[in-house]
Amino acid sequence: MSSIAVRVRGGDRNDRQRRKGAGLGLVAWLAGLVFFLPVAWMVLTSFHSEQDAATNPPSFGAALTLDGYREFFGTGGGASPWPALVNSAVASVASTLFVLLLALPAAYALSIRPVKKWTDVLFFFLSTKMLPVVAGLLPIYLFAKNAGMLDNIWLLVILYTSMNLPIAVWMMQSFLAEVPVAIIEAARVDGARLPTILVRVVAPIALPGIAATALICFIFSWNELLFARVLTGVVAETAPVFLTGFITSQGLFLAKVCAASLVISLPVLAAGFAAQDKLVQGLSLGAVK
Repeated sequence: MSSIAVRVRGGDRNDRQRRKGAGLGLVAWLAGLVFFLPVAWMVLTSFHSEQDAATNPPSFGAALTLDGYREFFGTGGGASPWPALVNSAVASVASTLFVLLLALPAAYALSIRPVKKWTDVLFFFLSTKMLPVVAGLLPIYLFAKNAGMLDNIWLLVILYTSMNLPIAVWMMQSFLAEVPVAIIEAARVDGARLPTILVRVVAPIALPGIAATALICFIFSWNELLFARVLTGVVAETAPVFLTGFITSQGLFLAKVCAASLVISLPVLAAGFAAQDKLVQGLSLGAVK
């Protein structure tokens, strides 16, 4: 009788676990739909005319058209988005490369070869992200104006590098803490110097974490609007600033804005899809000690 009771209790426990798993799965699907529906609505609206896009409630069965994309790419006589897209690509890629070059040695010093009071140093890095961005806007604007760097894409590269460097050091410190010290000691015994150790030993092992850090820095740089809006004009205008140009005193051109938003989001989506395996490995690597 006791063995039967044990089996019954075990079966009840398994049933509860299955029901719990099914419930969590349902919640996950619902959360996914909540995040997906606005994106799907944006995609559908981008293929509608302005008249159909402005209807309330939305007209889901309206005729589809590419007018919004034609307007975005300037075929209807408007401004071309390509200079803004190129500026965003240059600022995002260049700043991400500079961040990685600076963050890797710093993270190495804070994890594998820890300096004194390294936790205080790490907290200082994080504390710089607590300052509201708008608080430093006026001093940076005055500096850029006096230095003759307004409407200069390399000013954005410097700003994005400094803005993303603290979070990059914090992330990579966690990733590099998982690198076996014995491998580094063996390379040092073989005569390898610090640059060689960083490039040929540490970087390949921590590649998932580096990829995750690079992707997050790229996304932050690509999506940044405030500094780009204030510090650029025509020459260094970025894609988010170009997007705001569709909101005019004449009204909001919803179909055109949705088409522009989708096109501008594609590089980030493509980068995330291409690096999704590295991103998952990197985030899980940093989370498991």
